[in-house]
Amino acid sequence: MASPTARKHRTQAERSERTRELLLDATVECLVELGYAHTTVQEICQRAGLSRGAQQHHFTTKAELMTSALEHLFARLSAQILDATAELPPGRERIEVGIDQLWTAYSGTLSTAAVELWVAARTDPELRRSLLPVDRALGHATLQFYRRIVGTDVDEHRAETLLLLTVNLVRGLALDAMIGGEEKRRTALLTEWKALMLTEFAAVTD
Repeated sequence: MASPTARKHRTQAERSERTRELLLDATVECLVELGYAHTTVQEICQRAGLSRGAQQHHFTTKAELMTSALEHLFARLSAQILDATAELPPGRERIEVGIDQLWTAYSGTLSTAAVELWVAARTDPELRRSLLPVDRALGHATLQFYRRIVGTDVDEHRAETLLLLTVNLVRGLALDAMIGGEEKRRTALLTEWKALMLTEFAAVTD
């Protein structure tokens, strides 16, 4: 049976983790609603219902808080991407559904928050250094997902090239959606890419 001290320590750890989650969720919310330029630590703390002292205990700089927020979001989406593998149908539909799932993961909240931070990182070396490993981690999780879509018999270099093309396509389409592009055009481009991928991996899906 755990001692009262152990139970107390676990409770403190849980409280600390909850405080951290509140700060990270509020940061993502601010980035999406206000943009990086108008996202202040004061606003984040207010939305999280926490003091500046609580924020400084977990994150010493704004760049650290911003990067951790994106990492928090990436981690959830990476898990979502990998968990989705179990629900992929067999055959040709597998590739089509897989691309749709990547589009869902790379658009919406992730896309908006990431774009805000990457634009800011262009002139902020500290933020850029912090963002690079986070982006690479998401890319690794996405590659794992992609390999499960196309199978292990496909050439590794070819699969990675097509993955990067897919990711850059959906990121570009997400940016197009952010600036008010036509949804019909985005749908048509995704449909065309699925057709090209089905042709590329015909031997795998037949």
